[in-house]
Amino acid sequence: MNPHAIEIRGLVKKYPQFILGPLDLTVPRGAIYGLIGPNGAGKTTALDMIFGLGRNDAGTIRLLGLDHRRDEVALKRRAAYVSPDLNFQVWGKVGKAIRFVRGFYPGWDDAYCAELMRAFHLSDRDKIATLSFGAKTKLSLLLALARRPEVLILDEPTTGLDAISKQEVFDELLKAVEDGERTVLISSHGLSDLERFADHIGMIKNGQLRLEGRTDEIVDRYRLVEFFTGNGTTWHPPGPAGLTILKGNENRWHALLDQHSGAQEWLEQHGAQQIALTRLTLEDLFVALATENDEAVI
Repeated sequence: MNPHAIEIRGLVKKYPQFILGPLDLTVPRGAIYGLIGPNGAGKTTALDMIFGLGRNDAGTIRLLGLDHRRDEVALKRRAAYVSPDLNFQVWGKVGKAIRFVRGFYPGWDDAYCAELMRAFHLSDRDKIATLSFGAKTKLSLLLALARRPEVLILDEPTTGLDAISKQEVFDELLKAVEDGERTVLISSHGLSDLERFADHIGMIKNGQLRLEGRTDEIVDRYRLVEFFTGNGTTWHPPGPAGLTILKGNENRWHALLDQHSGAQEWLEQHGAQQIALTRLTLEDLFVALATENDEAVI
């Protein structure tokens, strides 16, 4: 069995003012994988490409070993996509929407659907037009999860949800992958949520994959470092990859330090003083990576 649920290799999608890629991204089978990045980084474009919503200019996308274009029908039977753009209002009521979607999927799980209805506080009789934005999101998730897809792809599924509703959604996602056979790829700006629930993280910036790996390993790898240089002079020496200056004021510097790079030892050897390391949250790391000047690595 292929250990990867999704494999993207050399993906390129060109627009007049933006290029996604070349992008390589790997989602392990059975994982909850959080895809993060600034607005406009290419996250939604990448998710759309997986489901054939737009034609890639180069590269390959495989989901459960299936080619995203050649095997499109088989892929969509085994995977589900939830996007804020989905709108089920045309069916009028929740029950009618469920019955319509249910007819397309022989593997639909009625008992699980009923369980999700209770968990998400939805009723057959609810009018979709009068549901809150958060309740409509829950309906979209229900219609995807009740199919028992092997891969579930979610684009900003917690937008508009309060803290309790977010907890309900993530509880169901954890249940969905507990057998190790199902995979969730989720794009979200809820970084504190992803740090708790996602076991893998990938970050896209300017159409490129900036980092990827296990969430705990990535968070543990980086530190915010503060240090001082002598004589009160500005300091711009050449240095190793892995040390990214975030800001400096005379002889005081703040930087992002990759502990795998040997940059701390380099600082010590080059006269940096009062070196202090601070552990980062995933949100701290995201802000540092998202706002860094790509040419500021010393």
